[in-house]
Amino acid sequence: QVQLVESGGGLVEAGGSLRLSCRASGSISDYVMGWYRQAPGKQREPVAHVYSGDRPNYADSVNGRFAISIDDAKDTLYLQMNSLKPEDSGIYYCCALGRGEYWGQGTQVTVSS
Repeated sequence: QVQLVESGGGLVEAGGSLRLSCRASGSISDYVMGWYRQAPGKQREPVAHVYSGDRPNYADSVNGRFAISIDDAKDTLYLQMNSLKPEDSGIYYCCALGRGEYWGQGTQVTVSS
């Protein structure tokens, strides 16, 4: 079982940047790691996924602005978010998909216009 804890959310002005972190309780090298987000009144949607050694996948809405990465030595997943827009606001969740499906508790991102 893997426990995931996100951090790094907050309030930022449009055009700003944030870096989210997701610390795992154990090795995540065998999992597809991803970030999802959920805005009020909307369904949770995928933002980015990565599997160790493979090319990351991004939602069209964030491609070119966000970057997902893994530090295997620290068992930590990151999401660097640049050129943020108000529509990027929401709760961001990290997940580990593989031998089971695990989710963090989420971290709030609010982008003001």
